[in-house]
Amino acid sequence: MDETAQLFDDVAHYFSLLADPTRLRILFTLCQDERPVNDVVEKVGLTQANISRHLNILYRAGVLGRRRDGNQVFYRVIDPNFVDILRTVSVTVASRDIGEFLGAEAKD
Repeated sequence: MDETAQLFDDVAHYFSLLADPTRLRILFTLCQDERPVNDVVEKVGLTQANISRHLNILYRAGVLGRRRDGNQVFYRVIDPNFVDILRTVSVTVASRDIGEFLGAEAKD
């Protein structure tokens, strides 16, 4: 595989991490602060097993860091690019949705 093809494979993998709504919700929860797993579970509202699976995917990809304190595991975002991408895309999508809504209202 040539270097360009490998680069595009790596970029596609990077973006695939953002292609799951659960991971987006987890990243949103961790954007501001380091949090223990049970706090992430509570804020996202899914089972601990499901959240732990997604946290592990993001950790193995180098997006999140983690540390143990007693019997709790804390996660934090260590790749600030993910936070920037999440914010940029969220604002873009929200703006587009509002624009479409206002455009539809104007036609009524």
